[in-house]
Amino acid sequence: MDTDTLRAMTYNVRRDVADDGDYDWDGRGAAVASTVRFHRPDVVGLQEPLSSQYDDLKAELDAYEWVGQSRLAGEREDEFCPVGYRRSRFDRLGSGTFWLSETPEKPGSVGWDASWPRIATWARLRDRTTDERVVYVNTHFDHEGPTARREAAHLLLDRLPELADGDPLALGGDFNCTDTDEPYAILVGEGDRESGLADARQITPHRPHGPDTTRTDFESLRPGIRIDHVFVDGPRVEGYGVAADMGGNGWYPSDHLPVVVDLAV
Repeated sequence: MDTDTLRAMTYNVRRDVADDGDYDWDGRGAAVASTVRFHRPDVVGLQEPLSSQYDDLKAELDAYEWVGQSRLAGEREDEFCPVGYRRSRFDRLGSGTFWLSETPEKPGSVGWDASWPRIATWARLRDRTTDERVVYVNTHFDHEGPTARREAAHLLLDRLPELADGDPLALGGDFNCTDTDEPYAILVGEGDRESGLADARQITPHRPHGPDTTRTDFESLRPGIRIDHVFVDGPRVEGYGVAADMGGNGWYPSDHLPVVVDLAV
């Protein structure tokens, strides 16, 4: 990878669920951390870690500085949607979390027909070598509410230009929608309003690497469910892949696969 290229990753690590049995966090947490470490992202957005999982990953991935709040009002309650960035490469110029709801600044607010509070975490980074800036936004749309997913897409289109403030921007996350669904169409400007975003997979100069899905059942791929995406506004995409790393002999570290994108900013 060219040293001037920024590698971004989005990865839903699945919250710790006791019913997962052999695939609970104790059995797969180290493999999740190893997957991130091996692919060496410069900036990474995670979805679903609970505070204990977040603590484990911060300890394992000590090359990264992390930002982000819990989706509930408490500091350590429920799921996070954090952004990590290489502290050796970047200075953080700003960061924040907002809620995907009618009241985005109200912690813990639930939007529309969502089942849970949903959030977006962002960080504005300055490369210490090139002085280039980039804004990375990490989000997780609701898995049950179709109105919530649609309105979350509209909310992001409203807020991203202000967040970018003229800097290149990348938006990654688990959007709980495929490229045939309405929220995706809204984000890429195929709906009733313009958008500066493009799906990195659609504009990569090379054939996309990896499977056409980002979902697993831990033991096998679930074909055709590409719901984890990276969108860009400004950066040039130089490579795109879905990383189908296994954590052992025949199992995946999460029920999602990470998406890895190389960007020139």
